[in-house]
Amino acid sequence: MSAPANGNQAAAAPEKLRRELKVTDAAAFSVGLIGPVGAMALLGVGAAGLLGEGATWAFVFAILGVSLVGYGFVKLSQHISHTGSVYALVGRTLGPRAGFVAGTALFTAYATIGTGSTAEIALFFNKVLSQLGLVSAGSAEWIWTALVALVLVVALSLSEIRVITRILLICELAGAALVGLLSIVIIARVATGHGPHGQTFSWNFLHLPAGTGVGTIAGAAVFGFLAFAGFEGAASLGEETMNPKREIPRALKITIAVVGVFFLLAIAGQALGYGTGPDGVKAFAAAEDPYGDLAGQYLGRAMSVLLNLVASVSLFAITLGTVNGAARVGYALLRDAGVPGPVARLTKRGAPVGTIVVTSVLILCFAVGQRLAGTGVLDATFYWLTIGTIALLVAYAMATVGAFRFLFLSGKPKAPRWQAVVPVLALAFIAYTIFKNVVGVSGPYRFFPYIILGVLVVATVVVAAVPGLAERVRTQIAEPGDSE
Repeated sequence: MSAPANGNQAAAAPEKLRRELKVTDAAAFSVGLIGPVGAMALLGVGAAGLLGEGATWAFVFAILGVSLVGYGFVKLSQHISHTGSVYALVGRTLGPRAGFVAGTALFTAYATIGTGSTAEIALFFNKVLSQLGLVSAGSAEWIWTALVALVLVVALSLSEIRVITRILLICELAGAALVGLLSIVIIARVATGHGPHGQTFSWNFLHLPAGTGVGTIAGAAVFGFLAFAGFEGAASLGEETMNPKREIPRALKITIAVVGVFFLLAIAGQALGYGTGPDGVKAFAAAEDPYGDLAGQYLGRAMSVLLNLVASVSLFAITLGTVNGAARVGYALLRDAGVPGPVARLTKRGAPVGTIVVTSVLILCFAVGQRLAGTGVLDATFYWLTIGTIALLVAYAMATVGAFRFLFLSGKPKAPRWQAVVPVLALAFIAYTIFKNVVGVSGPYRFFPYIILGVLVVATVVVAAVPGLAERVRTQIAEPGDSE
């Protein structure tokens, strides 16, 4: 921001985000971005389609992969704290131009994942309305439900960040408690031979079908890896967390550990709930509402309705988290680029109102455009989640390369040399996941990589062509408060 005409130095000081969050707030933000309850509403089904009764292995390998990727984020966050998250982490390690491109990729990822989760809110909330008899099955218009949810998200986003993190935490804890209860009841009933269809406990839920190769396992692990999308969200609170170089890394570790345990419990419950025999596996792989199906069988219709409700609440938390994550990354990009005007303004509560509005308008346009094209809610959900995932993986890849360079190739190593294998394995995992999302896909999915490529090309051209932009970015991300 430019100085006022009267030259008052205090007034000339730029607006700053409020540094008021603790490790629990940062972890809650990451968990909210992941939305584990909402993520497990459909992704376990995809894994079952590839691995059958052994769908649990998709999440075992995903936890390993996310832990490898998380290593770079944890290590870099111990040295760099900035609201731009990947933008600053990559900018400090690979240069300001690469950082600007990575930040654009992350902003795109959050905005498009937010679009997908907004559509998915409508998918599950409309199921609730149908189960309660308020609307007939399939008659509710998904776009109106999605737009109401988006309006609520915008209203909450203008609150203090502490309020937002508390909402995210409450939403996910309530949902996780109910899904955990369902999973435990399922395991207990099948273990005692009281499954609804005569299911009994079997370790076959850890058995891989004959002939399953490494490629199939890795392909199924993509679903588990997608379920973790957004785990790095705490890094975008680098300027709002007290002692961020200690608390952000802790928050990232807590997020991966806690969410990983939840995913394993939930997928085991789903696999055992449907049954590990051929009929059960077929039903699981074809399920459109696993929470509702299993809750209705094991706990009754009321719990079925309640679990679909908490799934929609969890998805609401994802949209709330992605809007605020995108807003903070976008704010950092615009602020550091020296863009003037209200788009890079903060409210008195410390909310980046300009970029919250921009992000929300983008989601609105994407969702309405999808509906005008006649796209169903399930397709709209997966289209935008896939686009966002590709963008997110690009950002992860750049951050991982930056971590390797920063830790092991920039002067004295900042970690034991043997640990250099970790980011290398992480990069291989990311590369394979990107490969599975862009090669051999059909329908509209084959165009999605080109959308992200176009975004990256535009960002590259902008940061290369705008005079002084790269140098302004370099100066901003190298502030003394962010230095080692």
